Amino acid sequence: MGKKVLIVGGVAGGATAAARLRRLDEHARIIMFERGDHISFANCGLPYYIGDVITDREDLILQTPESFRERFNVDVRIRSEVIKIDRNRKTVDVRDASGRVYQESYDYLILSPGAEPVIPPIEGAKSEAVFTLRNIADTWRIKDFVTNSRPKSAVVVGAGYIGIEMAENLHALGLKVSIIELADHVIQPLDPDMAAEVHKHIMRKGVGLHLNRAVTAIRSDEGVYDVVLDDGSVLRTDMVILAVGVRPESFLAKDVGLEMGIRGCIVTDNHMRTSDPFIYAAGDAVETIDFVSGKKAFVPLASPANRQGRIAADNIAGIESTYDGTLGTSILKAFDMTVAMTGNNERSLKESGVDYEKSFTFSPSNASYYPGASFMTIKLMFEKQSGRILGAQITGFKGVDKRIDIIATAIKAGMTVHGLANLELSYSPPFGSAKDPVNIAGYVASNIISGMMKVFHWHDVKDINPDEAILLDVRTREEYAKGSLEGAVNIPLDELRERISELDESKPVYVFCQVGFRGYIAARILGQNGFENVYNLSGGYRLVKMIIS
Repeated sequence: MGKKVLIVGGVAGGATAAARLRRLDEHARIIMFERGDHISFANCGLPYYIGDVITDREDLILQTPESFRERFNVDVRIRSEVIKIDRNRKTVDVRDASGRVYQESYDYLILSPGAEPVIPPIEGAKSEAVFTLRNIADTWRIKDFVTNSRPKSAVVVGAGYIGIEMAENLHALGLKVSIIELADHVIQPLDPDMAAEVHKHIMRKGVGLHLNRAVTAIRSDEGVYDVVLDDGSVLRTDMVILAVGVRPESFLAKDVGLEMGIRGCIVTDNHMRTSDPFIYAAGDAVETIDFVSGKKAFVPLASPANRQGRIAADNIAGIESTYDGTLGTSILKAFDMTVAMTGNNERSLKESGVDYEKSFTFSPSNASYYPGASFMTIKLMFEKQSGRILGAQITGFKGVDKRIDIIATAIKAGMTVHGLANLELSYSPPFGSAKDPVNIAGYVASNIISGMMKVFHWHDVKDINPDEAILLDVRTREEYAKGSLEGAVNIPLDELRERISELDESKPVYVFCQVGFRGYIAARILGQNGFENVYNLSGGYRLVKMIIS
């Protein structure tokens, strides 16, 4: 008889660990305990079932206890909750569906309990039509309520991944939806400047967006709910979704004295081994290391959970396998906009004290002359001296997934922005451009590092004194007439060489166009004609207007 391995929790971490361990060791005795009814389900697909995008509920069930048992010879015990661990005796206490408690011994134990939704301590948070979304049972409850009660409105509290997805899917069902977010922008891994475009897109859909607002109470009034905000305003609604975040469900590890880390996460080494050499952990309850900064992090995402489960199984089976940290690469469908990110955002970089720079580029998803092309905004963060890529954020409609994955791969490979410029990527008019958006981002960042282009950013505009510097708009007269930066003079790019004498060489020149490309050309012209201090607005007037309007 081989090793006896107990696994607490299924889904991404636990189910992956069980399947991998079986493939590596046909003789191991593997028992998986799941508190609920489902061991492996499409967690990230749950909002789309509620919104009728996925119409068959069975499509959400990836493996049943029976199919998992048949294929992997794993003893799956659903409705069985592990309530206690005895590290000295290497046993666990399990409570089954009948309430009976029994003991099971182990050679190795894998903890994959996941994370649970945070329920804010406010009046009415546990009312009948107030929901959280974590598992299949939650999904059925929300879907049944929407089908049977036919609500006309919904309030979503929290604008993270689940909050945005739930808002989108309820809106698709015809509900009047409002989103409430405590922070000043949606999707916290995004920087506020990149979230600005998402805000406008959400509001264009007719969805209410209440930023910098907290919910203080949810009060029932004859089947309708009053959601009270901290400014005293009230939103009347038929249902509420609480999506304010998650926390690691790590009480078992804490109770048994395992080392705990940030936000109550379980601490492991890079083999996914806890402070007890016979207990491993994987998934949302585990503290991980930020790949870019090396700092400790809590990153509850499916991809890291899957890899961690696999690595835990490898090491139990005798294969030395290591987890090298998390980039936090993620992508979100925000209505019909795509939002993606990888690596560090500006907040993280500032906290780490990194000397970084950033660039904004606006590029078509494929050849602009081919029908159906749409533009994407890429924000790239990189070290000023070395050019090492630190993070990226992209918003757009087509081809965003491809580009964020390229940049995530480049970060893992330790590439610099010069490497992005030199990548040879597939090209055909329906799919891309000869100069891919990733290449363009690399070119721009490389020019900044080399000194070929000095930049200023949207938040620097307010500090420019028109009496001491020249703010130069090189767009066409027609573009300028529709709006420009305060104090800007207009010399269209194609007239700049002939009118360059109108500018004072002794003053710094802050050039801008709509997205940055014409500004770059203008900066090169000026820089080679006696102007020493010329700066180009990264992202152009479009970005400034998007953020400040």
